[in-house]
Amino acid sequence: MKRLIQTIRNIYKIEDLRVRIINTLGIILIYRLGSYIVLPGIDPSMLGALQSQTKDGLLGLLNMFSGGAFSHASIFALGIMPYISASIVVQLLGMAIPYFQKLQKEGESGRKKMNQITRYLTVFITAGQAPAYLGNVISQLPNEAISPFDPGITSPGTFFWISSIIILTSGTMFVMWLGEKITDKGIGNGISLIIMIGIIARLPFALFGEFFSRMEEQGGGLVIFVVELLVLVLVILLCILLVQGTRKIPVQFAKRIVGNKQYGGVRQYIPLKVNAAGVMPIIFAQAIMFLPLTLAGFSSSETLSGFAAAFSNFNGFWYNFTFALMIVLFTYFYTAITVNPNQMAEDMKKNGGFIPGVKPGKKTADFIDNVMSRITLPGSLFLAFVAIMPAFVRMFGVNSQFAQFYGGTSLLILVGVVLDTLQQIESHLLMRHYDGLMKSGRIKGRTSTSMAS
Repeated sequence: MKRLIQTIRNIYKIEDLRVRIINTLGIILIYRLGSYIVLPGIDPSMLGALQSQTKDGLLGLLNMFSGGAFSHASIFALGIMPYISASIVVQLLGMAIPYFQKLQKEGESGRKKMNQITRYLTVFITAGQAPAYLGNVISQLPNEAISPFDPGITSPGTFFWISSIIILTSGTMFVMWLGEKITDKGIGNGISLIIMIGIIARLPFALFGEFFSRMEEQGGGLVIFVVELLVLVLVILLCILLVQGTRKIPVQFAKRIVGNKQYGGVRQYIPLKVNAAGVMPIIFAQAIMFLPLTLAGFSSSETLSGFAAAFSNFNGFWYNFTFALMIVLFTYFYTAITVNPNQMAEDMKKNGGFIPGVKPGKKTADFIDNVMSRITLPGSLFLAFVAIMPAFVRMFGVNSQFAQFYGGTSLLILVGVVLDTLQQIESHLLMRHYDGLMKSGRIKGRTSTSMAS
């Protein structure tokens, strides 16, 4: 406790860190307030059916990502997921289209151009999802819900549709802008933090819902609830191991003398992460798994049939099998983007370093690439297993909302983002010669792999 208080004091003493944390909290507060602002023309007291529809299933998961804004018919109802979908498309185009490949090699100017394209694409995706969302909201409202723009919300006019689509699109773009401001002026990755805050906002409801269900006559009692909490803690520890696990490759630096100083002659290590992609494969895969539901107009899975029903039932085999397969593929894809063996081999060669028993240059790059391929496979399989774990947990009678925190997208995002944010705070402390957050050692986040210096 004493160490915690001292750490908080140290954080407060660093002006830049203090301002960044305050900025982050302020932006998060704006986001949370916006998630409760209902679209003009919709009576918030008439949203009972919509909120019941989003208690579980894939709509419940989508509602959790938006922090409850989806079920509140909020101006932020579509959340940040259209931006994630646009990012996926742009990154995939970067692998297939020469123009985007050229932009990736242009450094900062190319990155800005790709970000601009991503924003434009986000507008189109949100504008396409907004009518489907509005159609579902209207279908869930009772006949007595009166709109100030039309005789009744069940038969809305053109003005309601156009204004609501514009508001929903603007809301998503504003949330995206808030995320970018957190990244620039705050602590952590803004987009990931916004997703995490939405998930945390639903945790108390899920926890109390599971507690009260276990306290019922057929619920199993307090003992079962405590066992569930212990299993949850175990899963959290497994997720931390997944995020922090590394494979170290030894690198020997040759001796060289410059002036009167000697450099090199020591052995260091390249820490290659077992899961170098972090939580991005899960976020990407989940965004794609929302597509059938979006194309079906955000209807509940009970009203769907055929292909849409199979891929909107997140308790079903095909949904979880496809979800796990895409996570494995996206893990390799994102690892290939974030880890560049050729660049690492070139940096080692320039600094007089080499891997014992491996020739510098292409042989070193091939060696690192082979090691990454081998350690990424078990990492991706474990990531996929943890992601579909909620489906197995629900078989034991766990509430569907609470089951999402037994792995899945929710828990992995929480663990990854929290560790990444704490790592950034610790970096600020260590740069100012203060103790870090952990006494036993430095926190390992989910940042990209780089050669140890």
